[in-house]
Amino acid sequence: MRAPLTLKGAQRLRAELEQLKTVQRPAVINAIAEARSHGDLKENAEYHAAREQQGFIEGRIKQLESELSNAQVIDVATLDAGSRIVFGASVALVDVETDEEKRYQIVGDLEADIKLGLIAISSPVARALIGKHEGDSVIIDAPAGQREYEIIQVAYSG
Repeated sequence: MRAPLTLKGAQRLRAELEQLKTVQRPAVINAIAEARSHGDLKENAEYHAAREQQGFIEGRIKQLESELSNAQVIDVATLDAGSRIVFGASVALVDVETDEEKRYQIVGDLEADIKLGLIAISSPVARALIGKHEGDSVIIDAPAGQREYEIIQVAYSG
C-alpha cells in the first residue's frame, strides 16, 4: 500500500528536497574541497565533519526521493466526508475534564509534526479519531492516562 501524503505535505517535502539538492549539497562539496586543500586528511577535522554532513544530506535526498515516488498524494480540499473523520481531517477537540481545546490535522507518517499540530494517521490519537463524527466523545490513551475528549469540529481544507 502506498503511504498517504497531503498535497501540502508533498509540497513541503519537495521544497526540502530542492533545498538539499541545490543549496546544501553544493555547499558541502565546496566544504570538502576547501578542507582537502588544507593537506593531511587523516587529522583534518573539517574534512571528516564535511564528509559526515555529506552522508547525511545524500541519505536524506535518497529517503525523500523514495518516499515521494511511493506516496499517494491526496488533496484534502477535495475530500467530502462531511462530519466524519478520515485522513486529512482537521479536528478540534475539547478535553471533557479541563475544557482545554486541541487542534490536529491527520496526515501521513512522513509529514507528521506534533509542534505544527500534524499527527500521523498511524498514531494512537488519529486511530482513536478515524471514523468518528463531530459531536462524538472519544477516549484517548495519553501518557498521563486515559482522557476523554469531545469532537467539536471536523473540517477538510487544503
